[in-house]
Amino acid sequence: MNETVCPKCGGRLKLYDKVKRIVRTKGRVTKWIVIRRVRCQICGRIHRELPEDIFPYKQYEAEVVRGVLEGFITPETMGYEDYPCEMTMLQWKAQKTQLLL
Repeated sequence: MNETVCPKCGGRLKLYDKVKRIVRTKGRVTKWIVIRRVRCQICGRIHRELPEDIFPYKQYEAEVVRGVLEGFITPETMGYEDYPCEMTMLQWKAQKTQLLL
């Protein structure tokens, strides 16, 4: 995100705090990252500054999500047999248009 203006009202953003977030990557690796949260000086909304390799509301890195959406990763793909699970993959496919915006 790294914007200096609020995407909702155009107000100036100021650092609010930082939070930890879990990220699941290929190879069953799980790591924690620190996400900055910023608050709009006008409307008071709080926004998270997500890195480009993370989708909002998803624990898996964007490369894994895109691999599922593009058909490169399936429940039968070696190394991904149960990570992410088949139900998660189906949910991502149902949300495909929203995720790739």
